[in-house]
Amino acid sequence: MRIVFMGTPDFAAASLKKLIDEKAEVVGVFTQPDKPKGRGMEMSFSPVKSLAVENNIPVYQPVKMRDGTAYEQIKALQPDILVVVAYGRILPDDILALPKFGAVNVHGSLLPKYRGAAPIQWSVLNGDKITGVTTMYLASEMDTGDIIYTAETEIGEKETSGELFDRLMEMGAELLVKTLNDIENGTAPRIPQDHSVASYVGQLDKSICPIDFNKSPRQVLKWIYGLQPWPVATMELEGKVYRVFGADYTSATTGKKPGAVVSTGERGIEIACKDGETIMITEIQAPGKKRMRAADFLRGHKIKVED
Repeated sequence: MRIVFMGTPDFAAASLKKLIDEKAEVVGVFTQPDKPKGRGMEMSFSPVKSLAVENNIPVYQPVKMRDGTAYEQIKALQPDILVVVAYGRILPDDILALPKFGAVNVHGSLLPKYRGAAPIQWSVLNGDKITGVTTMYLASEMDTGDIIYTAETEIGEKETSGELFDRLMEMGAELLVKTLNDIENGTAPRIPQDHSVASYVGQLDKSICPIDFNKSPRQVLKWIYGLQPWPVATMELEGKVYRVFGADYTSATTGKKPGAVVSTGERGIEIACKDGETIMITEIQAPGKKRMRAADFLRGHKIKVED
């Protein structure tokens, strides 16, 4: 089966690598145009392009998808199917209609939940206990196509978005291989999504970094781990903004207002949350300093416990 692969970041590169390892016939790779990166602003390849170049697969980087260029390039490759994984572009209907098996996608959630960008991060931020990956047929509207397969996994209580990303990336690659084999064999299911229960999520940005201690300890903990590795949760202590990387539960309660420092010590910095419950901040990064255990930071810096 002739495959045209379309993707850009690491999440997509894992699926492409799996196809290469499985000796799939990948006849072309489409990825986003090269971008300047770093202090020197040198042009850098996407992870997908780097992998394609290493394996001598032709690479295409159209700037636009609707001016006919991409259509003609894909048509010339005569694909049986398009595989689209975190490409970052919406494909027009004429491109979706080119291959006889259409286009399939790997998505980092259990659709129809968390359509859109950053589904992995939001599953952690929202405190979900279970998430997974979905393979689906692409449709005109984003993430609305018929589901082929899903694979579930539990989210660790203190698992970061980055750690979950790495696990789902590999799960998605495995599920893609099964999906393509069954499509070729004519045994793949096609299950319409229940659009009435769909939810949508958007990209993260630094505006959501500040921790809201008016929430429960679990909501605070999930916010801290959900914002790693980027953009990282923050809290203010004595007029300075600290990045927060670790937290743990306590069995304590307090009458202090949410956000107040309850105690400091070998476990870290205890902060009041909703309904008098508290949370222990265990790993922080002070402005201009290295990331460290909160207990180590406290040995050289005194934080005032609020009355």
